[in-house]
Amino acid sequence: MIDGIDRTILGMLQANGRVANVEIARKVGMAPSAILERIRKLEERGFIEGYTVRLNPAKLGRGLLAYLLVRTEERVWQTETGDALSAIPEVQEVHHIAGEDCFLVKVRARDTESLGRLLREKFGAIKTIRSTRTTIVLNTEKESTVLPLDPEPRGPDHD
Repeated sequence: MIDGIDRTILGMLQANGRVANVEIARKVGMAPSAILERIRKLEERGFIEGYTVRLNPAKLGRGLLAYLLVRTEERVWQTETGDALSAIPEVQEVHHIAGEDCFLVKVRARDTESLGRLLREKFGAIKTIRSTRTTIVLNTEKESTVLPLDPEPRGPDHD
């Protein structure tokens, strides 16, 4: 189980993954060494999966965001398509979904021409894909990886 101090630590790290232990310690009234130990335990227990940097896709020539619904010929337990989609560099997320379609895929491309080429050359090379439907994002109002930290988490994974 995590307590209020752990939730504060997680919240501060979500807001700024480079926040100093001294700053966290000051906020919660503990020694920096104790904060370091708590962070280490949160990592070991899987609450913290890693640290990353968010890059600006447009500045790096990947300004087009698209979501693809992918329908396959595979059985539910097979993983060939998901593995193949995950190996494509332009693919940022692959979600196995319920419903008529099998996967929801998030893609970043330079422009519509490069998206078309991606669909023809890379998605088209995956023999298990039966069809795709593409939605191009015109504007993003909110994009976040921040999770709300409820006072008391529910579910089997909260420890």
